[in-house]
Amino acid sequence: MKFAEQINLAFKFIINNKLRATLTIIIIALGIAALVGILTAIDGMKGSISSSFTNMGANSFSLRNKSLVVNVGGDNKQPRVFRPISFDEATNFKTQFQFPAWVTLSIRLSQIATLEFKSKKTNPNIGLMGVDENYFKVSGNEIAFGRTFSQQEVTEGTAVAVLGKDIANKLFKKPSVAINELISIGHIQYRVIGVLASKGVSQFVSSDNNAYIPVINGKRSWPVAAKTSYVITIGVAKYQLLNPAVSEAEGKFRIIRKTKLGIDNDFEILRSDDLAHELIANLKYVTWACVFIAIITLLGAAIGLMNIMLVSVNERTREIGISKAIGANNRTILKQFLIESVLICQIGGVLGILLGLLIGNAVSLMMGSAFFIPWQWISLGLIICFVVGIAAGIYPAITAAKLNPINALRNE
Repeated sequence: MKFAEQINLAFKFIINNKLRATLTIIIIALGIAALVGILTAIDGMKGSISSSFTNMGANSFSLRNKSLVVNVGGDNKQPRVFRPISFDEATNFKTQFQFPAWVTLSIRLSQIATLEFKSKKTNPNIGLMGVDENYFKVSGNEIAFGRTFSQQEVTEGTAVAVLGKDIANKLFKKPSVAINELISIGHIQYRVIGVLASKGVSQFVSSDNNAYIPVINGKRSWPVAAKTSYVITIGVAKYQLLNPAVSEAEGKFRIIRKTKLGIDNDFEILRSDDLAHELIANLKYVTWACVFIAIITLLGAAIGLMNIMLVSVNERTREIGISKAIGANNRTILKQFLIESVLICQIGGVLGILLGLLIGNAVSLMMGSAFFIPWQWISLGLIICFVVGIAAGIYPAITAAKLNPINALRNE
């Protein structure tokens, strides 16, 4: 019997057993939809996370003050407190670091600042930062209106400011009209020279509620700068240069901090893609949970399909006997039942893949990722369906192939 004829007979079997076959197809489709849909959504989330951190300057890393270290155990040692990174250390590093990269230094002056423009005032929840002329390039912030700081404004400590999008919306009717207006931050007036573009709701760190002033101005005008640690951020043009830049920066800053050989760093290096990698790594637990759910669902579908095929063997005993009487051998009967089982699984698999693609990409689009077709998960779904079809159909197929043709012909 030709393969096309066997496929045709398999379709006739499905049509003659509409209810049982349809229920099995639905169960298989749900299992595959769960697998493909969730895995597609996870890929979309990974893409969104990577894109978000790329926009924030994923090709960058920071040198910052090390956190308090508390010894755990019975050694009775005092907690180790690391001295903050000073302005002189930060500027010395910026001057001496010769690696092809952008270096910027910044300091957080307040997290509860209040900004005023005429009669309008923000809530006391504004982040105020002192930055230099390279900060916005390295951090991945884009200017929507106006411009960023010039090197002269940073060097002279000019009283100018760049606002996040949310702040500009609160103080002005339109962010574009903020340019050249005078605002008050604390007791000091600053002229607005720029408004940042919004980072968007998909970002994990937002600058929309931050205000920025030249770092020299912040050092001179805000007393907190004298005891707050500066942050040095280094950005490279290509991701491949990130590791060499980290090694070079670590060695250079140990010299500037006068850290002795054999002593651990008294500062920490934080790569901007570390959090992205951590978030992506944690998604593996969701992946395993998805696979487990899909396996349980497909196991139930396989048991149901096996029962359908066994019932089919009993109902078609006489048909099997006639087939053997006119020349069909055991292998032909075996192949026919396996084809029917695999076909049911593949129909359910295709429906499940289509449903999974819709669900997964719907989640991806909500996360801000583009529509995409995960060919690897589609291939995996089809392979799983084939394996399930073989596993569910092999016993009924062997049972049918072993039927004695004479006893089968006597069956009524």
